[in-house]
Amino acid sequence: MPIPRLHRDGTALLVIDLQERLLPTIHLGNDIAFNCGVLMDVADALGLPTLVTEQYVRGLGHSVATIRERIRPSTPVIEKTRFSAAVRPVMAFLEERRIGTVLLCGIESHVCVLQTALDLLAGGRRVFLATDAISSGQADQVPHAFARMQAAGAVRTGTLGATYELLADAADPAFKACLALVRGVRSVRHVSGG
Repeated sequence: MPIPRLHRDGTALLVIDLQERLLPTIHLGNDIAFNCGVLMDVADALGLPTLVTEQYVRGLGHSVATIRERIRPSTPVIEKTRFSAAVRPVMAFLEERRIGTVLLCGIESHVCVLQTALDLLAGGRRVFLATDAISSGQADQVPHAFARMQAAGAVRTGTLGATYELLADAADPAFKACLALVRGVRSVRHVSGG
């Protein structure tokens, strides 16, 4: 059985529900949003497709400025009420582009991120979790969610690790740009060493 690896071809970044009225309730929310923004910048520099979801916009508002300012014309912003972000428009986007690997970041780890990961894995996709770009309102829920997703087959990584794995080579033309982007990545420690 091959070891799961992040490769540029066939990988997309999915940014889940970093919204105006939800983020202030999130453990280390500003750091999580910052790291999600870095991942969006890295994806842009490497030509990876990015999707953004927003949960129940009427109640939770739109994406926070850190995310909103990075949304490109090619970036779908998908409103949903389902907790899982594996909704029809997201799945159609992944199918059309033959995306087999999804790098997840966002909130909340034990609700929308967890259910998205489980649905993507059940559909045969590889899932990577940017653990320093995922959190919850209740910090103690984060490690349980990571453990559950990992047991189902998701692979834990971080913003730095994912960036270097996607680059694969210091001779890559995007290396210097990505190096500058990840210099400010914020360290995030979850309960129980998440």
